[in-house]
Amino acid sequence: MNYQLGILDQSPIFPNASAYDALQQTIQLAQKAEKWGYARFWVSEHHQLEQVAGSSPEVLISHLLARTNTIRIGSGGVMLQHYSPYKVAENFHVLSTLAPGRVDLGVGKAPGGFPLSTKALQFGRVNDGRDFEERLTFLQQLIEDSIAEGDPYKGLQALPKPPESPKTFLLGSSANSALQAAKLGIHFVFARFINYDDSILKEAAEVYRSTYRNGRFIVSLAVIAAPTQREAEELASNHKLFRIHLKNSGRTLTVQSYEQALAFEKQAEEPFEIEEIPADIIAGTPSYVKELLDELHQSYQIDEFILHTPLQKEEERVRSFQLLSPLGIEGIKSEERDSEYVS
Repeated sequence: MNYQLGILDQSPIFPNASAYDALQQTIQLAQKAEKWGYARFWVSEHHQLEQVAGSSPEVLISHLLARTNTIRIGSGGVMLQHYSPYKVAENFHVLSTLAPGRVDLGVGKAPGGFPLSTKALQFGRVNDGRDFEERLTFLQQLIEDSIAEGDPYKGLQALPKPPESPKTFLLGSSANSALQAAKLGIHFVFARFINYDDSILKEAAEVYRSTYRNGRFIVSLAVIAAPTQREAEELASNHKLFRIHLKNSGRTLTVQSYEQALAFEKQAEEPFEIEEIPADIIAGTPSYVKELLDELHQSYQIDEFILHTPLQKEEERVRSFQLLSPLGIEGIKSEERDSEYVS
């Protein structure tokens, strides 16, 4: 296998469970991911969504770093439009000083929530997200300590200065985002579980590679593995996506459950329509899934996959990550004989 695997965990709150349960499951999954050979473990930022518990990735990252030893821990991602780049840099420099060489700073363009939470996050100032590129550039200058002569912020440092700076990644789902990352010289993650148009994936890969050959081109995708093809496909069939079309602005928003679509309805500030669309999930046996990952790797020169498994069944979700682990089932058997998921 010529690519690495990582995990994106949104700290889902399963039926009849609590947010406390969800965060405990995230801790346990990070520890398992480390034992199973995954390269990195990322947590997300979502606001006022009752189905997920992860609203503050930098706080959760700190705890996960303390509960693991070697795996890279990061954000998938920090929603930069809400925050001061300087404060984000300080947060991740503290994390990188606590755990040098293990911190990833993934940055996202989206608001991470709906109108009401977005308004609250931007309390006291006008912000429509149009200055995202300026924020991202400033953030990277702070991380690299590379503010140029003549800049009004020349001399500013985001302290403490860690022994090793966090790795920066831009998350996106378009060729424009890939180009933006490439021009800044940072790694790029294409969110295929949101935009599964492979013609756009191809364009993003080509743009990124032609502009920044030394960067890592990563793809995050929805994956479900099970012992049999039939079970995996049945598990995947229960998952739908919902696309919200905003009539006035022309924007679209994709959410991962009907409950989330209803939550948006309560906060909507303009007319909209909801469209149910099938989710593009790679589902099958471990060998089937890995065969498809191999094909994507060869087709688009993908350096790494971040696996997102949108299941509302805890045991099946953890089992899926285990079945696809870089260490492999035989390696896991030798490492943890008492695992309840190893057959």
